[in-house]
Amino acid sequence: MALAGNPSDGYGGAVLALAIPEFSARVTVVAATGAGVGQTSELPALIDATLSRCQREFGVTGQVPEWDTTIPRSVGLGGSSAIVIATLRALQELHGLELASAAMAELALSIERDDLGIAAGLQDRVAQSYGGLTFMEFSDPPGYERLDPDLLPPLVVAWRMHAAGHSGVVHNDLRARFDSGDAVVREAMLELAGLARAARLAVLSGDRTQLATCADRSVDVRARMMTLDPLHVEMVEMARAAGAGVNYTGSGGAVVCVCADSAHRRSVDAALRQGGCETVSVG
Repeated sequence: MALAGNPSDGYGGAVLALAIPEFSARVTVVAATGAGVGQTSELPALIDATLSRCQREFGVTGQVPEWDTTIPRSVGLGGSSAIVIATLRALQELHGLELASAAMAELALSIERDDLGIAAGLQDRVAQSYGGLTFMEFSDPPGYERLDPDLLPPLVVAWRMHAAGHSGVVHNDLRARFDSGDAVVREAMLELAGLARAARLAVLSGDRTQLATCADRSVDVRARMMTLDPLHVEMVEMARAAGAGVNYTGSGGAVVCVCADSAHRRSVDAALRQGGCETVSVG
C-alpha cells in the first residue's frame, strides 16, 4: 500500500509504499503430472495466467492444489498483485528459478497488464516483491530503496467493502489523459513524486508530522486531477477529523492513516469503525 506519491508510479514519479504484514496471499504449487500447467479451468485467472507465462518464458510447469488470501479484494490493497507474486514465489521455490525482486515485480506487472489487460502500475508489485517498506523512484532506470519499517509511526488501514472500486477504471482514464498531454495530470504527477521524496526524508528523520502531511497532500493532489468517490472521501474526512494524516493506499478506496502514537491510533481506529469501516492496525 502507498503512503505517499501514488499513483505516480506509472508516470515516471516516485512512491513510498509498504507491504502490509497483517495480510497475505498463499499459493501452493507442486510438480505437474501432465504436459500442461494443470487445473487452469478451475483456477483464478491471475494464477492461470502466471502459470502459463512461466511455462512460456522459463519452461516450467506446475499444478496448484490450494490457494487462499486474506487481503480484502478490490479496495486498493494489492490483492490481485499479491496472488501473482505468491504464485511466482512458489514456482521459484519449486523449480529453483532465480528472479531478483525488481525482475519479479516487472514480470508480475506484465502478466496482469499484457496477459490479462489489467491497467496497473509497479507500486504494489515492487512493495510485495521487496517486502517491508520501499521507496521507489520510477526514473529510467528505476531505483528501489529498502527502508526500515520500524521507523514508521503507528498506522491504521481502513476500507468499506460496499464501496470497493475497480482500480483499472482510474488508471485507464489517467493514462489516456497523461498521454494526451493533460497539463493538470502531468503537473500532479510531478507534485506527487515530490511528496514521496519528502515522505522518505520524513521517515528517515522520524518526523511523523511531516509524513502525515505528505500523505494528506497526496490525497489533495489526487482530488485535483480526478473525481473521487464520495464514500471514499468520507473515510478521508473521518480520519482527518480524528487528527490523522491520510492517503489512499491504491485506487480502490482503502485509506491509510498516519497516527501520532499508539493512543492516537486507537482513537483513529475507533472513529473509523464507528463510521462503518473495517480496519486493521499496522506496525
